Amino acid sequence: MSNTPEKKGVSAVDFFCIGFGAIVGVGWAVAINGWMTSCGGPIPAAIGYIVALVMMVPIALCYCELVPMLPVAGGGMAFAYKAFNETVSFISGWAAFGAFVSIIPWEAIQITDVLGYLIPGIKTGPILYKVAGEPIYLITIIIGTVASLLLFALNMRGLAAAASVQKILCFILVGAAVIGAIASLIGGNADNWKPIYDVTDPTIYGNPADGLKQVSHNSMFGGILAILASAPFFLAGFETIPQGIEDAGGDVASVGKTVVLSVVLACVFYAILLFCFGYAWKWQEFAHMSNPSAATMFKSLYPGAVGGVLYWLITLGAIAGLFTTWNGFFMASASLLMAMGRGNLVPGVFAKQNKNGIPVPGLLVCLLLSLIGPFLGAGLIGSITSFSAAAFVLSWCITSFSLIRLRKIAPDMERPYKIPGGVAMGGFSALITTVVFILLFVPNNPVYMGKTASIMFVGWMVIGFILYAISGVQRKAISKADREAAMFGHATHED
Repeated sequence: MSNTPEKKGVSAVDFFCIGFGAIVGVGWAVAINGWMTSCGGPIPAAIGYIVALVMMVPIALCYCELVPMLPVAGGGMAFAYKAFNETVSFISGWAAFGAFVSIIPWEAIQITDVLGYLIPGIKTGPILYKVAGEPIYLITIIIGTVASLLLFALNMRGLAAAASVQKILCFILVGAAVIGAIASLIGGNADNWKPIYDVTDPTIYGNPADGLKQVSHNSMFGGILAILASAPFFLAGFETIPQGIEDAGGDVASVGKTVVLSVVLACVFYAILLFCFGYAWKWQEFAHMSNPSAATMFKSLYPGAVGGVLYWLITLGAIAGLFTTWNGFFMASASLLMAMGRGNLVPGVFAKQNKNGIPVPGLLVCLLLSLIGPFLGAGLIGSITSFSAAAFVLSWCITSFSLIRLRKIAPDMERPYKIPGGVAMGGFSALITTVVFILLFVPNNPVYMGKTASIMFVGWMVIGFILYAISGVQRKAISKADREAAMFGHATHED
């Protein structure tokens, strides 16, 4: 198309940093003790991420084939459009968009939370109000707002600029995590892993008679599976790669492979840190440490100046990770909304780009959602995490079925990279994601995401279908051929 902006030449290395940085984020520093307790110990939690790796690699391989095959913004939404129809495409896109945009305010909430540990004075002064029991302060709203505006300004410069910052932040977060892992192995003890599995500590899990926090498993196998309730949220950053593919330079097949690489390394990264941090300190005590829990643990492990330096280092790594996820999903959310606008699955205004190819209307929506975060506070983080996980799994499930169908209905379509196993691999991915998605809504099983998150998910999808029905008139006014040309005219490989 003549009005297609020029490629920015974003390399496969840049895309890897975007994807890996968006995956790893801040969770390893602030949520790792929560993973231990939800699984009954660091060992089942670490093994759980290896199980998650088995689940995620087939999903990532589906993207590995489909991304260079259809190198357009939209990711799973675009794949479903080509494989099925606009309704299935909308379901995939709306679910993914809900998952994407829930991460944006999540990060805006976390920035004030994490900075509050480095600068205690942030969370002082009069309490404006409370949300889910958590106090909201004026200064935290200001910090979240300023950070949101800075990210908006960065992404207005384009993916290439955002990718350059992403590489620097990735180096900081990985460096901090590696130093933390080494310090854990030097100062720790294998006895801290014991008991390998336990959900009876009343200081953590409470007494069932008192109605305190409980877990939905009573075996190590259940504890291993429990990580799957939140793992999709903490592994979903690879989705940022397909959304930026139109800015790729060079071999798009290598860009597709970065999806798999980023997922594999992120799962291994989480598993290693769970083993190491669980080795460093008795995990039942680690469970009670204030956030950022990993940094706080080092203060206890190394009293004095060394512990203080490690505390600051790990916390700065957490902040870097927070921005890598926030930055990655800021642009990815805008690109997905732009792609849905091209197909008139949402109002066409969101398809607009400025002269530099920046999806400004989508970025403005992301800015608005990001600005909402500081006003909500940390009380809703758990439910937002689970809702986002379910939405991601639904989108991945549809992508898996899309690969299978495209292999059957478009066998001659150019595929710069064909995944090993072909339809069988896609079928395995579809089976896993279908089972996990169902279990997320079934009470009293280790994967259940909870009542609040379930209501949020159903509500989000209902809202989406209402908007989809309302936009039907606008869609019908444009021919299917024109809609497909708008969506896929940006692809380098035509079928």
